[in-house]
Amino acid sequence: MRKLKNILVTGGAGFIGCNFIHYLMGESTAGGKAFTDSGFDGRIINVDCLTYAGNLESLKDIESKYGVSALGDKARYFFEKVDICDRPQIERILKDYDIDTIIHFAAESHVDRSILGPEAFMRTNVMGTFTLLDCARNFWKKADGSMRDDVLFHHISTDEVYGSLGETGYFLETTPYDPRSPYSSSKASSDHIVMAYFHTYGLPITLSNCTNNYGPFQFPEKLLPLMISNIKDGKNLPVYGDGKNIRDWIYVEDHNRGVWQIVKNSPAGEKWNLGGENEWQNIKLLNSVIDLTSKEIGKDAEEVRKTITYVKDRPGHDRRYAIDCTKAKTKLGWERKMTFEQGLLATIKWYLNHEEWIKNIQSGDYKNWINKNYTEQGR
Repeated sequence: MRKLKNILVTGGAGFIGCNFIHYLMGESTAGGKAFTDSGFDGRIINVDCLTYAGNLESLKDIESKYGVSALGDKARYFFEKVDICDRPQIERILKDYDIDTIIHFAAESHVDRSILGPEAFMRTNVMGTFTLLDCARNFWKKADGSMRDDVLFHHISTDEVYGSLGETGYFLETTPYDPRSPYSSSKASSDHIVMAYFHTYGLPITLSNCTNNYGPFQFPEKLLPLMISNIKDGKNLPVYGDGKNIRDWIYVEDHNRGVWQIVKNSPAGEKWNLGGENEWQNIKLLNSVIDLTSKEIGKDAEEVRKTITYVKDRPGHDRRYAIDCTKAKTKLGWERKMTFEQGLLATIKWYLNHEEWIKNIQSGDYKNWINKNYTEQGR
């Protein structure tokens, strides 16, 4: 049986990672009780180098309830400002906290940014993943050279590694990889390295590929928070190409429940698809966001629609993603619980009610605070 007592979460200050930490600690971000109790009673060590998308404000409540200042030597939450490419620091953290589980969310993840500056994506997503795997392999290796079987490295990936679908069909766990952007190619590379460490060294790993997540704490330049903010502020609503690209959307807590079920129950070496079974054309999704947001803030939706502007499509823009998550549903008993109608409205309300959170990310004040309170490596 896996220990699951000292969990290293990489990228825990990012969107999905911070929601995962909330879920493990039983603190739902959906404005109410979590769908299910994780049952976790161990320690979480959050490793994040706090690039543009990492925000410790998203974890203030966790720090105040479970951190050292609240619980002293019985603390259950720890933060380390560390780059996952920094081998000495990762080795130190594995040893200091006696890590038995690594859940690897940390990644450069914005396709547009990967087109403008691919090097950071190759460094973090490829070399960062390699560094974590190799440090874990050495730390979890027994005296006789064999690998412990009570530990786990879980790797979070994306459906974008599979490439682009036509009007029909779905991505399966066995679908050949066909990445089209520097981002998706860097994630595809990391997936292959993870599987190689299982087959070559016997490192206990699991891997999940997920569709588009939405919910609280997402970086403001991503599609939904950007559109919500622009509607509120009366700005234009930019849409790539003809707006008919299709994405499958899943509420972030549903995704994180799936990750936790994999970590607890999956045999080592298994790969899992997690999806929302909820496909939307970008332009149709935007119109729904306009309707719901306009109603919340008292604007005329038809007037807001006039601010939609079609912009030049980005290079290599995949037409459609859609995941078949039958394996997770039948073998893990996992399914999404948040309907899209409920989740979209809850997400819109969250962003409208957290303007200060958004402004702090977009201003330099937050980064200045980080630099004053945290060293470059370690807390």
